[in-house]
Amino acid sequence: MAIVATLHLSEAMNNVVAWQRFLPTSTLALLPLTDTLSSLVWSTEIDHAKFLLNLSEEAFVDEVNSALWTESQLNAKAVKLTKTFNRAWNGLLRRTLIVQLPPNVIGIDANSRASYLLSLGHATEYVAPRVVIIGDAAHRVHPHAGQGANLGFGDVRCLKKVIEEAVACGSDVGSLNHLLHYERRRQREVVPLMLVIESLHRFFTNAVTPVVALRGVLLHFVDSCDLLKNFFQKTVS
Repeated sequence: MAIVATLHLSEAMNNVVAWQRFLPTSTLALLPLTDTLSSLVWSTEIDHAKFLLNLSEEAFVDEVNSALWTESQLNAKAVKLTKTFNRAWNGLLRRTLIVQLPPNVIGIDANSRASYLLSLGHATEYVAPRVVIIGDAAHRVHPHAGQGANLGFGDVRCLKKVIEEAVACGSDVGSLNHLLHYERRRQREVVPLMLVIESLHRFFTNAVTPVVALRGVLLHFVDSCDLLKNFFQKTVS
């Protein structure tokens, strides 16, 4: 289950960094909205989600800050292994490690806290005569790095292009023959990405120490390699 809310940050800043923290039983993500607001998506177990929903606003904010900042919930052995590798790797590259700290949350928008069930889903058909489905109606993925929203934006761009093509050749924009172009193009992109997201979800929710250490090492490696980082940014944006 996911808990969502609009968070107020402690001070105005250049809020352009998305944060995602993987805890043993949950995943916390903050997506920037403005310099002082971020959107929270906290994926967790159902019992914990109900606990978070029933907290007062002040207690909920404390739980969010604790999840963002507290080290005690992390796998100590994995953290030690990861830090050892990071120091060695940075020394090899003669690279100065820049540590960016997560924001501090001071409040939430009134009535913005809500929950929804998480599921992986995909429609076998995206179109019918004069009917098109896009976004979550066509495909649902776990909320990693905002990819659900990006897939929806991709649907809109693709549908716009298909409609423009139909208009350009004087065809009926609701014709199934034209709409099937949208379905085929999007399914070729969406299905592989859904498989990748589901694989990443299983990888990042695995609490086994070697796996936790490995993903920390891999993330640091990607962060230190501009070619890889730019490739991933371009692929998922």
